[in-house]
Amino acid sequence: MHNHNHHHDHDETQPHSHQRNLQGKFIIAILVTFCVFLGELIGGIWTGSLALLSDAAHVLSDVFSLLISWFAIYLSTRPATSSRTFGYHRAEVFAAFINGITLIGISGWIFYEAYQRYNSPGEIRVTGMFVVACLGLVANLFILWQLHGESHGNLNVRSAVLHVIGDTLSSVAVVVGGAIILWTKWYPIDAILSFLIGAIILISAVNVTKEAVHILLENSPRNADALTVAKHLCNLDSVKDVHDMHVWSLCSNYSALSAHVVIQEDTSLSYDQILKQINTELQTRFGIHHTTLQLEQVACTQEGNLLCNAQHT
Repeated sequence: MHNHNHHHDHDETQPHSHQRNLQGKFIIAILVTFCVFLGELIGGIWTGSLALLSDAAHVLSDVFSLLISWFAIYLSTRPATSSRTFGYHRAEVFAAFINGITLIGISGWIFYEAYQRYNSPGEIRVTGMFVVACLGLVANLFILWQLHGESHGNLNVRSAVLHVIGDTLSSVAVVVGGAIILWTKWYPIDAILSFLIGAIILISAVNVTKEAVHILLENSPRNADALTVAKHLCNLDSVKDVHDMHVWSLCSNYSALSAHVVIQEDTSLSYDQILKQINTELQTRFGIHHTTLQLEQVACTQEGNLLCNAQHT
């Protein structure tokens, strides 16, 4: 005897009012970031500071990353369609992937330019460099304040915030570099700090990109691989075996599961009670709210086959 159950306790990630509010914050961040880019580009050319120009390049990528993230947030509010049955949640992960790749490219460019500048340091107008960097730092801190608390559980927003954090650290490095040059006239510090900026950006970018690829390849959530979930479910008195299980992340804060569950012959619980018990466990222990479960009294496949190894044809 088979029993199919589909459980969906997900509220489309977040209420639309919160998403609209988040979009508004991103628009403000985009406008402020673009102003910072123009200021640092002009300031870098005028002062001859590579650190400032490196920062300007990073800020320009921030503008694009924030635009991509804003568009992904907009798409995530769109309803599911007959051809996109999960809606557009994956757009946020794809945006995070693009942001991560652009950050890796930018860090490579910064390394190259810093190497060139270190070998032949040039004169820098320190006062102008210092003033422009301070203005950029204030603007970046304002953006971080705007987006504070929004990145929890959302890889897309986190990737955008990482852009801004990297840029904030860049501004700090430029300010420090300006102060050192002002006091010591040691110009190579400009290139050394550019190397440091590039390293910080690269580490963050690699982490975000790896997580985005993890989700895009439909891997299971970090805390809920199939074996761990199956063992946990088999500890329930009503469950005899679990097979043909699939666990995957649709986006950074939305996981789904499908499985065949063989129930104990002597259980006194009804099918509805068993399903409720299993879904409660999956929600509280693993944060999985979207499930499709098939209850069986006799396994439809050989027991012990936890995973279904689908073959390419």
